[in-house]
Amino acid sequence: MTALTWAVRLIIFSFLLLFALRNTQPAMLRFILDYAWEAPLVIILLAFFCGGAILGALSLVGVIYRQRREIARLKRQAAKPALPPTPAEPPPLA
Repeated sequence: MTALTWAVRLIIFSFLLLFALRNTQPAMLRFILDYAWEAPLVIILLAFFCGGAILGALSLVGVIYRQRREIARLKRQAAKPALPPTPAEPPPLA
């Protein structure tokens, strides 16, 4: 299984390396206010991929924080000693 994993990793790495080597021509991105950025296409793609990964990770911060608070609350609740059951009152006689 380890050999298969490394083979898949090698194939993916080779594919990405060939992709990077074949896409070195300069590309220009034009932003607002006449700002332009010229760089090799592979660098631009890598920058936008990293930016997307960072935004995706930041979108999970709130969910993770909320789950950790809920887990801490449930642990505190589980650590409290259970109250003994109260004796049931007999029904009133009518």
